Amino acid sequence: MADLFATTSPKRRNYSAKDIEVLEGLEPVRKRPGMYVGGTDSHALHHLAAEILDNAMDEAVSGHASWIEFELEADGHVRIRDNGRGIPVEPHPKYKDKSALEVVLTTLHSGGKFGNDAYGIAGGLHGVGLSVVNALSAELVAEVAYDRTLWSQRYVRGKARGPLRRAGKATNRRGTQIRFRPDPQIFGEKAAFRPAALFAMAKAKAYLFKGVEIRWSCAPRLIAAGDEVPERLTLHFPGGLSDYLAAMLGDRGTVAGTRFVGESKLSRDGRAEWALAWPEDRDAALSSYCNTIPTPEGGTHEAGLRAALARGLRAYGEMAGNKRASIITGDDAAASSAGVLSIFIRDPEFQGQTKEKLSSPGVARQLETAVRDHFEHFLAGNARAADQILDHVVERAEERLQRRKDRELARKTPTRKVRLPGKLADCASGTAAGTELFLVEGDSAGGSAKQARDRKTQAVLPLRGKILNVASASADKMRANQELTDLVQALGCGYGKTLAIENLRYERVIIMTDADVDGAHIASLLMTFFFREMPDLVHEGCLYLAMPPLYRISQGGRTVFARDDAHRDELLASVFSGRGKVEISRFKGLGEMPPAQLKETTMNPGTRTLLKVVVPDGHDAPNPPRGSDCPPSATADLVERLMGRKPEARLQFIQQNADTVDYVDV
Repeated sequence: MADLFATTSPKRRNYSAKDIEVLEGLEPVRKRPGMYVGGTDSHALHHLAAEILDNAMDEAVSGHASWIEFELEADGHVRIRDNGRGIPVEPHPKYKDKSALEVVLTTLHSGGKFGNDAYGIAGGLHGVGLSVVNALSAELVAEVAYDRTLWSQRYVRGKARGPLRRAGKATNRRGTQIRFRPDPQIFGEKAAFRPAALFAMAKAKAYLFKGVEIRWSCAPRLIAAGDEVPERLTLHFPGGLSDYLAAMLGDRGTVAGTRFVGESKLSRDGRAEWALAWPEDRDAALSSYCNTIPTPEGGTHEAGLRAALARGLRAYGEMAGNKRASIITGDDAAASSAGVLSIFIRDPEFQGQTKEKLSSPGVARQLETAVRDHFEHFLAGNARAADQILDHVVERAEERLQRRKDRELARKTPTRKVRLPGKLADCASGTAAGTELFLVEGDSAGGSAKQARDRKTQAVLPLRGKILNVASASADKMRANQELTDLVQALGCGYGKTLAIENLRYERVIIMTDADVDGAHIASLLMTFFFREMPDLVHEGCLYLAMPPLYRISQGGRTVFARDDAHRDELLASVFSGRGKVEISRFKGLGEMPPAQLKETTMNPGTRTLLKVVVPDGHDAPNPPRGSDCPPSATADLVERLMGRKPEARLQFIQQNADTVDYVDV
């Protein structure tokens, strides 16, 4: 075996202790920048500025600084200065030949935030932020106004170019200033800060801590045409997250025109702040922060907020008798809202140095408890707004369930062919042009229709009895109804919010029910479904009613079919007025009609009669959004009165129109 490997393996070399390399100081950062700032792209480049700004914000949040200067200079340098306490400059007790400032700038995992004495709540926790920026900068100059003296030290690619020196008196000045330029050897010669990204960063920090003032400035020549970036602007927002949400929404409308804004204490001196709204255009996004650090990947604080919103809405729905609220999840509640969540806690735990996701255990439960109390009080005190918000979120939840159902259907489909219901007798044509789908009641009628059809262009789907009345049924019942599920699958174009009429598999959909009261009721239920859930199918003129005969009239060798009682009487007075016995038989259902007669009277395009289902002129306005104050269209109002949940509306309609009816088939 050893000989085999010796002859087939590539040439080997010795692996000894001298191959073990030890990276000291800031060498690991320059060797593997991705471990510390996430890469060497534009996002990583801007992360350098964020690290320095976060340090200044920590001074402000701790109550030691009231303003921060943030400048992008014409030569590409970023300068950030605060009026905080200033990084200590005295010799470090462990590294006596270095000042504390030089230790912080040149040693990984050094800083004043590992204990709880210097900083209570802070975003920089790993002690690598400032040293990493120094390591990845072509040049960095640190100035500290400390103990009435201004100190300065210059670094090139992480290494000090001379000792810490006095730069003059600082009688009326205090704090730290860091001025740096990213190293093109790391980020590329063309890498440069984008003013718009830095300005957005500064603006967000000012919103997150309303006690700080950020003084922004940028060299005019760096601002690209079209960028809404000022040359100079003082950013201060006394309203905090409420101002942030207002700027985020702009002139966009929100559900019920209301916003959920609040704050609450958390354990261990922590606190949470939030500002949420539910945009009508449904273009929603939630931004979250921990100790002013953005967490674009979310984390435990977002999980707590989602749980609070979901449980609050479900509890309100149960109290209001809205059974649909039970389907709401945390993702539904959060995904339909836009806003900001900001928490301040001690010793937060993040995933990775870039701190894009909070992983602190226990935060989710704390935040859920804090926010849920406020949210339930908000809903209870704004019943009208609460109802509209609940309906808005429920619609999102129903769409999620429909998408999941569609995905499950797709997974069950082993080929590209559409999975069709088992009772559907599909047509052979590969395109929708010229094809028809007959909807018939029951297997008996379905059997006759399948024998009478033209197999190339006509498909038949038997339905079991009366389908669900969608005007009075919940979304849960609709999704659970097998007949409607089969119908939607056969048509292939979705329904409700997922309707795509261009995917309709047939040119015409024909409702073919018995010519009696039950048949008319089934046809009404089907038309209600199409009008409510597939309105485009009606507006595009794809829906028809078949006109099967109710009577067969025979005399001698002549047989004629009558549509209804009036047509029967007309035929008896005209066609069968001569001598001879006239036999009249009434069809109990299409299943009793021989396939040849069904084809001749109802399914053959050359001899049948179809009624197109249309919306009257002027009545085809789309239905208003749920919860809207806009009146429904005339047709929608009529459908709701006749098919909706209020029996008193149907009684009123009957009373108002009873004198216009000549004959009632009971």
